[in-house]
Amino acid sequence: MLTLREIEHEIRKFGLEYCDLPTMLENVSILLRVLTVNIDSNYHKGIKIYSYILTAVTAVCFYYVFLFSMSWFVFYRCRITGELVGAMVVLSLGISSEIGPFKLFYMCFHMDKTQKIANGYLECDANTIKGTRFHSNLMKCLRNVKKRAMLYWVVVAGNGVLYVMKPVAMRGRNLPENYFIIYGLEPMFDTPNYQIAYFMMIAGVFFICYVPATVTAFLIVITGYAEAQMLALTEEMLQLWPDAIKYAETKTELTSSEEFDVYNAEAKIVMNEFIERRLKEIIGRHGNVINLLKQVEIVFRDAIAIGFILLILGLLSELLGKLENTFLQLPFALMQVSMDCFAGQRVMDASVMFECAVYDCKWENFDKANMRLVLVMLQNAQKTMTLSAGGVKTLSFSALMSVFRGIYSAYTTLRTTMK
Repeated sequence: MLTLREIEHEIRKFGLEYCDLPTMLENVSILLRVLTVNIDSNYHKGIKIYSYILTAVTAVCFYYVFLFSMSWFVFYRCRITGELVGAMVVLSLGISSEIGPFKLFYMCFHMDKTQKIANGYLECDANTIKGTRFHSNLMKCLRNVKKRAMLYWVVVAGNGVLYVMKPVAMRGRNLPENYFIIYGLEPMFDTPNYQIAYFMMIAGVFFICYVPATVTAFLIVITGYAEAQMLALTEEMLQLWPDAIKYAETKTELTSSEEFDVYNAEAKIVMNEFIERRLKEIIGRHGNVINLLKQVEIVFRDAIAIGFILLILGLLSELLGKLENTFLQLPFALMQVSMDCFAGQRVMDASVMFECAVYDCKWENFDKANMRLVLVMLQNAQKTMTLSAGGVKTLSFSALMSVFRGIYSAYTTLRTTMK
């Protein structure tokens, strides 16, 4: 049994005081174990029984309410009653709710690869020497990454809380979505159908919100770590020549009357030996980050592509169902895919910054051997690191704007046709 102080310490690890990669992955691993998913290959205690019960109950409620009943209501019930707005509202709810479960499915389907990715990132982090400038810059960037993950998790989870609490602020008996009729629970507002329906919706909304919040938090952490590595390496490249001068000053024997000369033959040898070692370290770390990000791309690109498709269909349904009826569903769908694009854009930006730093590292002062190393590094750095949706569309702000433009064009066309 953990003591109260130990429990308090474990809870504090979820805060910004602990933003190192092992702690962040541990945080995400704990949250995922609630869904019976274990990304930590070194965790051998097993999943708790209550996690299986919680996941089973919420998943069954989710699929019965937001997939089976949604399909019945939209494609059968509304065709009889002619409730077009109600159909659009419920359809948008069902479509938007599927983005997170698809990511979870791909994570579970590729569990071996997911655990390998987590282990690869931890091994990369273990090679970082604490107390160095590189480690300090890395931690500064990781603090921002954890802020990003925490904000996303709170917004998505909070959106779900607001959705299920909406009936409390309304008079009389209400459900989170009054348009919706759950199959087999008519009349919906009579006892005990109302209580059963409300419980099933709450359980389903927990699954809808907790799954994407936690799975995407994992993606934010690992892509954010790649971004942080690139930004820290950028600073190392910019400081390579000044560091070489400082190193040579300490290694070159000078009399009290002499001044350090970078063109001195002995100094040049010492400096280029130092530069060669540092360049090889940076090349190795850069290549490792590229390989790790490629593994993430392989596992999750199809899930992200499906998320884009569901986003387009869901937002179209939400707009056709009128914003006053879908004001809580809209930010939920937008936040999920927008964060994927934001993460992809940040990785691209960090990669471009590294490329600029390689060219700006004062390579003209190096010897020919080190110039060749810089040339090889520059050729690799010019291949910008990216994440994609299905290997077709690069995740970036421009991709997100293209999706929004396409959605608006389709909406205006459909709205005109409906009128």
